[in-house]
Amino acid sequence: MLVIHPFQEVVRAAPALLGLLVAGTSSGGQGQWWSIGGVGLMVVLGMLRWFTTTYRLTPEHVQVRRGLLTRKVVTVPRDRVRTVDVTSHVLHRVLGLARVEVGTGTSERRREGRLKLDALTTAEAARLRVELLHRSPAAPVAPVTPSEGAPLAEGAPVASPVAPPAGSTPAAETELARMRPAWVRFGPFTMSGLVTVGVVAGFVSRLVSEGNVDLGRVGPVQETWRWFTAMSLLLEIATVVLVLVVFVSVASTLGYVLAFGNFRLTRHPEGTLHVTRGLLTTRATTIEERRLRGVEVSEPLLLRAVRGARLSAVTTGLRTAQGSQRGGSMLLPPAPRADAVSVARLVLPRTAGAPSATPVTPASPATSASAASSAVEASPVTADLTTHGPAALRRRFTRAYGVHVLVLAVLLALWWWAGLPSWTWLTAAVLLPLTALLAADRYRSLGHTLTSGYLVTRWGSLSRRRVALKCDGVIGWNVERSFFQRRARLATLTATTAAGKQGYQVPDVDLTEALRLAAAGTPGLLDPFLVEAQHVS
Repeated sequence: MLVIHPFQEVVRAAPALLGLLVAGTSSGGQGQWWSIGGVGLMVVLGMLRWFTTTYRLTPEHVQVRRGLLTRKVVTVPRDRVRTVDVTSHVLHRVLGLARVEVGTGTSERRREGRLKLDALTTAEAARLRVELLHRSPAAPVAPVTPSEGAPLAEGAPVASPVAPPAGSTPAAETELARMRPAWVRFGPFTMSGLVTVGVVAGFVSRLVSEGNVDLGRVGPVQETWRWFTAMSLLLEIATVVLVLVVFVSVASTLGYVLAFGNFRLTRHPEGTLHVTRGLLTTRATTIEERRLRGVEVSEPLLLRAVRGARLSAVTTGLRTAQGSQRGGSMLLPPAPRADAVSVARLVLPRTAGAPSATPVTPASPATSASAASSAVEASPVTADLTTHGPAALRRRFTRAYGVHVLVLAVLLALWWWAGLPSWTWLTAAVLLPLTALLAADRYRSLGHTLTSGYLVTRWGSLSRRRVALKCDGVIGWNVERSFFQRRARLATLTATTAAGKQGYQVPDVDLTEALRLAAAGTPGLLDPFLVEAQHVS
């Protein structure tokens, strides 16, 4: 811990320290002592984090106390613990340490209320994960000495669970999914390498600016630029696109392997799902199944083109997945859609009348296709959806063409009065058929149904999403109608929940169907309002 914290403080202050070093070099070397002093200060601050941070675990609460000048104590009841996230970066793994973050269901914006313990031993992190989530009501506790955990604060009682009896065998976990080498082919279609392009471009730009380097005088750069400018315009555009595509594909694939290598999804008999992944930086997330409210199958356009999909959990206490490498709610990385559907059926809580599924680990594409084809019609992830009718179709085309025609009119006006190049509005006119295809695809993506105690909704084109939300997890309904929706007798129905994104929409559905869905999803909730509406009409 005394290595991790100082190192993190120095890295965090690296830009300021580099500025002091550059300033000292340009002023005759006097300022470099300030840079050395700054490094020493960061090391001291990092060491103080260890001396001023304590934690304790009691049968009722989890408490973390930190801070020197400003003392901060965060206390959370143990029954509010939703998830435990264990992460080990490269330096953590070299030293046998891990970072534990306890999810309590609070908003991500309230970062000061998060329970985070950095640089615990790997064994201690694993013990905390098991104790906080696989707990029994009457688990005995024993005191922890300073040598066994964090330094104790004066007067602060500290307790930890007693180790299991010698010779006892822990309950075995059931493996639901494991990464296969064939999944790497989906890496280039995640497009996460675009972020790498931006980071590299920014770093090079900053380095050139700080070092006063003239790239035009560098030999290889001059030769490359001379070769590039000798091409025709179309060949230059094709070359840039090709280089960008190759770089993004390679970066995306590398990021996929590093982020999702050794991926494994297991189920513990005591009611938790455990996700482990990562090569250099390992991450382990544990989710209580009793907090699970549904699943989301997302299919971005490029990933959908190669029959791939992602799977995320809709659960209280976890932020939704953001991109291919972020989000503790991820249950399956970009993989074959058949595998995502199969795993979703295994993860969803079993409902009355729904057949139970036998946990299997897909071994081949043929096996995955067979598992998907044997899915029961009543399963939320495979059930047929109700279409949204002609009014929704007209609205999709009206909105798409309305925006496109407006842009085309603006470009024409600028070309006529401001001398804008003609290729701008010509390009917009040529893309009109593409707008029609996009509108048609957005309409085909619309659908909804109620089955096996779940509300199922699907929407989107550039990123198609299908969400199966347990009706017991719905705490309210919002019916929104814009001016144009009222003219078409359409509405957007939103199921409000405490899990995931806190709200999932059924867009552009007939008003009567929206009310029927809400009434059937939570019987009795809308009865007073429906009676009042009938009375007014």
